[in-house]
Amino acid sequence: MDIVISGSSGLVGAALTSFFRDQGHLVKRLVRKKGGLAHDEIGWDPEAGNIDSDLLEGTDILINLAGENIAHGRWNDFKKKKILNSRLKSTQLLSKTLHQLKAPPRTWINASAIGYYGNQEGDAILDESSPAGTSFLSKVCKEWEASVQAPASIRTVCTRFGLIMTPKGGALKQMLLPFKLGLGGMLGTGKQYMSWITLQDLMHAIDHVIKTPSLKGPVNMVSPFPVTNQEFTHALGKALNRPTILSMPAFAARVIFGEMAEELLLSSIRVEPKKLLESSFTFAHPKLEDALHALLEVEHHALTS
Repeated sequence: MDIVISGSSGLVGAALTSFFRDQGHLVKRLVRKKGGLAHDEIGWDPEAGNIDSDLLEGTDILINLAGENIAHGRWNDFKKKKILNSRLKSTQLLSKTLHQLKAPPRTWINASAIGYYGNQEGDAILDESSPAGTSFLSKVCKEWEASVQAPASIRTVCTRFGLIMTPKGGALKQMLLPFKLGLGGMLGTGKQYMSWITLQDLMHAIDHVIKTPSLKGPVNMVSPFPVTNQEFTHALGKALNRPTILSMPAFAARVIFGEMAEELLLSSIRVEPKKLLESSFTFAHPKLEDALHALLEVEHHALTS
């Protein structure tokens, strides 16, 4: 297959590029360059509305992961505007471009996130049919998904990512050092649910989406076994053989991280991957303790090899 990926320099994009190339697929990357493009690069500039659309002709799969990193930097008005606009402008440009192609891709996979659902009180389990929340990230995800406007001939899928687990980057990498030092602990009450997925399972789930034509619209990319923050803290401490007696009160998290703390650290989102399970996807690591053991084993081998 010919696959085009935007956001290929990010955690998921870089992993997917290697994953599909290892399978023998031709992968081209949408990059923000004005010149000196490599043979596997396609130039684009979502801010200016420019893209080398001719190089998209005949592509089989388009995967759009472009967007400002939500976990880097404090959420002031400027940052929040970048979070929203970086997603909308890239997706709107792709929507416009696909309508102009003579041989467009047959499938367009566009990233989204479980932040779509917003903070949920209690133990309610959410699936793809659950309504959007009212938080900032909920509104971002809702507008982002609505901007996916492809011709009727193209199958579109919005992959709602949960917390992506890998020692190579993201939240787990940031947590490893304090936990190894015995400084890890619960956030807030610890009762908030965390819906997660390993990077390995995420890549295979996206591959599954590509190979399963019946999957359309939103698809939750999470393990079938979400955990509370308290359970997560205990499991990571146990995997590292370190105590987890410390905790960060909610007010302290809000002071340090601002609005980002409310949505990324303290909100509770208990999500199930209903569409993946109904389409017979098999998770390699559906349970947290097994996943952490496998991930930390990989990290150990990487450090000692």
